[in-house]
Amino acid sequence: MSRVFRVPVAPARSGGARRFDTTERPSAEPAPARAGIVAGVLSPHPPHLIYAENPPQNEPRSTGGWEVLRWAYERLRKRIREVHRPDVLIVHAPHWITMVGHHVNCVPNPRGVSVEPIFPHLFRYSYDFRTDVELGEAIADEATDLGLVTRKLHDPRVRVDYATIGALHLVNPAWDIPVVSLSANNNPYFYSEASLEEMEVLGEATRRAVERTGRRAVLLASNSLSHLHWHEEPELPEDMEREHPYNNHQYRWDMKLLEAIRRGPTAPLRELITEHIEATASETKAGSLTWMLAAMGWPQVPGDVMGYGTIIGTGNAVVEWTPEGGHRG
Repeated sequence: MSRVFRVPVAPARSGGARRFDTTERPSAEPAPARAGIVAGVLSPHPPHLIYAENPPQNEPRSTGGWEVLRWAYERLRKRIREVHRPDVLIVHAPHWITMVGHHVNCVPNPRGVSVEPIFPHLFRYSYDFRTDVELGEAIADEATDLGLVTRKLHDPRVRVDYATIGALHLVNPAWDIPVVSLSANNNPYFYSEASLEEMEVLGEATRRAVERTGRRAVLLASNSLSHLHWHEEPELPEDMEREHPYNNHQYRWDMKLLEAIRRGPTAPLRELITEHIEATASETKAGSLTWMLAAMGWPQVPGDVMGYGTIIGTGNAVVEWTPEGGHRG
């Protein structure tokens, strides 16, 4: 079923983002920022985190909650500002579901209200941001050249999904960095046994486009981990007395995956991600994490697990990878 809407895919090139000359310059002036993919982040999007933060863009008000994950995002924001300094954030989100192929949002200035359909009492968010249209179109063109069914979205009336908005807000609430957002093809999202090889090809297309356009990019994989969850919430949604893993099986599998991430390198995750999906109904079945790691060339370095916590029972981790084992703040 996962191959219904595919055309033959050209094999992706091995290796990650290009290596750059690190020879020390004699000048006292700081070296110019290097282009390419400078970081990748597993950036879960549960609407509860934005609800708990009470940003002005979100209508509902809360008394807080889920602080460990929110503190992890605060640390990540500091690194994005002070270390990575990207030209663009590229996000792949599981709730922009497209029935045929991979779509790229090429609307210059998406504006509107994003509503979480299951938790509209937590997430009614007014968004207004800029798209890096040149890069978005380049990603779509590269993906098409590699054999993927790809479309460019130009209709400003299409509402941006909450998983895209959630991840982008949590890493950059100022919304002052241009964005490219990618859809989740329906097939790999709904069939957990489906191969994720298309996501590796989309990752290769993303890397090629970033390098061709000379951008400095941070990639966001907008996924939770274990994804079984409660079907009833407490009267006060942010009541932390009620927050814990769905069950020990789900928690242990999340720890198995995160321990492998912390050890590095990432190549063994190709199989472990699939095993984790089967064991936990993980949201990574949408392919976002595979896309991001493939775009980075399956880094040889461990990931920095900044924080882990549950939200309505689901497992969520904020994790950062930097190519070539870059400086960690």
